[in-house]
Amino acid sequence: MVRVAPFVGGIYCNAVKFRRMGRSRLVAGNWKMHGSRESNRALVAGIVAGLENATAECAVCPPYPYLDQVSEQLRGTKVAWGAQNVSDQPQGAFTGEVSASMLAEFGCRYVIVGHSERRHVFGEGDRLVAAKFAAARKAGLVPILCVGETLAEREAGRTEEVVARQLDAVAFSQAVLAYEPVWAIGTGKNATPEQVQAVHGFLRRKVPADTRILYGGSVKPQNAREIFAMPDVDGGLIGGASLVAEDFLGIVRACV
Repeated sequence: MVRVAPFVGGIYCNAVKFRRMGRSRLVAGNWKMHGSRESNRALVAGIVAGLENATAECAVCPPYPYLDQVSEQLRGTKVAWGAQNVSDQPQGAFTGEVSASMLAEFGCRYVIVGHSERRHVFGEGDRLVAAKFAAARKAGLVPILCVGETLAEREAGRTEEVVARQLDAVAFSQAVLAYEPVWAIGTGKNATPEQVQAVHGFLRRKVPADTRILYGGSVKPQNAREIFAMPDVDGGLIGGASLVAEDFLGIVRACV
């Protein structure tokens, strides 16, 4: 069962400041299978225009076909870009796959690995996720490794067991970790800030101290500031809200 330390006046705020030393903030947008050349152009322009005073690092992960368009529009700006998935293979007869070296050639800094939709919709297991993670690292990309439990697993008290298994399957280093409870992704259900902190605090003890741990799961401008105030939350991996420039910017502004 995960636990969270109580809030105790200013002590909690001081703990936040202390525990975040050396870790920059990151907000990454996962566009999933959305977009068109026209809508992408307007979305990226809106994000770039609104980021002048942002202190958090910002990145977007469009679908593969739009990486060229988005990279050209973002080149020279404060916004990084990445991909939503990567092959575990370097090259060869793997129809429909995209290698890590191809993503690097398009200037990707990040790549999402092990997202719950890849695990639960497309059947990717821990071994394949680990191989994709390794391929991304070998190509110089920064993996954003996603871990998270289903509602049934949470209700059975298995949250720590599940996220630990998913993390331990990977030779984790020089990467970003993202906690995304499956039951809070695209469902409208929200994990409380205390629930988020409990899992992030558990994960923090299993990774290098400078690892950034993001939260993803129905994050919106209305709840982002409260979630990001938790001491072990270093930003967010944002789904639906990343498709609306003002919503995404609102979340970035909350990550101060």
